[in-house]
Amino acid sequence: MTALKKYQRLESPGLWRDTPEAQRREVVVAFREATLVLSDPRTERALTHWSLPAVERVNPGGIPAVYSPGEDSDETLELDDPDMIAALETVRGAVRRSTPRPGRLRGTLLGGSTLAILGIVAFFLPDALVRHTASVLPSATRAQIGAAALADISRLTGAPCSTPLGDRALDLLSERLFGDSGVQLMVLPEGLTQAAALPGDILLLGLPILGAAPTPDAAAGFAIAETLRIEDEDPLLPLLDHAGFAATVRLLTTGILPDGALTGLGEAFLATDRPRLPETDLLARFEAAAVSSTAYGFALDPTGETTLGLIEADPYRSGSPRALLNAEDWASLKAICD
Repeated sequence: MTALKKYQRLESPGLWRDTPEAQRREVVVAFREATLVLSDPRTERALTHWSLPAVERVNPGGIPAVYSPGEDSDETLELDDPDMIAALETVRGAVRRSTPRPGRLRGTLLGGSTLAILGIVAFFLPDALVRHTASVLPSATRAQIGAAALADISRLTGAPCSTPLGDRALDLLSERLFGDSGVQLMVLPEGLTQAAALPGDILLLGLPILGAAPTPDAAAGFAIAETLRIEDEDPLLPLLDHAGFAATVRLLTTGILPDGALTGLGEAFLATDRPRLPETDLLARFEAAAVSSTAYGFALDPTGETTLGLIEADPYRSGSPRALLNAEDWASLKAICD
């Protein structure tokens, strides 16, 4: 990394396209220690993070230079800033030099690989490596991992329930609670009693949440609570812990999680305890979402004894001020697994 220090705060304009069909979008490209950060120039909000070791050049020698975050990615970035291009080519050259080549002595290969692995272990430690990887993955990769995790979980729960009217009701509920944030609500028919989140803005609801409830307030409460929970712990972290150190290193360096890395995840995922969240934080979130917390409190504890704060301090004691769903949409949601 010594040779790259002069580039560590380098920034330049670029043109980013997240899919081949999308229009090119102006971005600010920031060269960081292990990542390339692409941000909106108006809001300064990060749009995606690319792992520097995985960056590929699509048009060697061409100007503007075109890069992608990995061989199988649809994203592209056009650059014409010579300093930024030089920085990326320096990284790519270092990666090429560290890649084993046919014809070298077996001892050299084994020795070099061992030193590289030991260096990674010594520098990061497993937990730090998992957290670093989770923090730099682009949204498209997170969504792919979330979908793969859901596929393994579905072995035990069955596929997420779906009907045209039920799906419409889920979309309406998500929009009512979370606006246009892209949170995708899904209902699992078995195995999940409350709610759980997966990477890629997937929020799973267990069918018992819908149950015999007269209104969607309890289901909305579980969804609100889960979005608060994932602010404290990224839902990608337990998935990478399950995948293991080697798979996480490969994901960080190539942008691809090996096939089978999440096999068997479902059992651990469904058995994970979901501890209670601080009532003060929950009540603030319910108030911001304009949702009554009483139904959620009784859903957690039918007696109300252990959730008295959620019930007595409900910011909307007379009920949610804005309807979550109308009666027809709520009935369609409750019947989504029929």
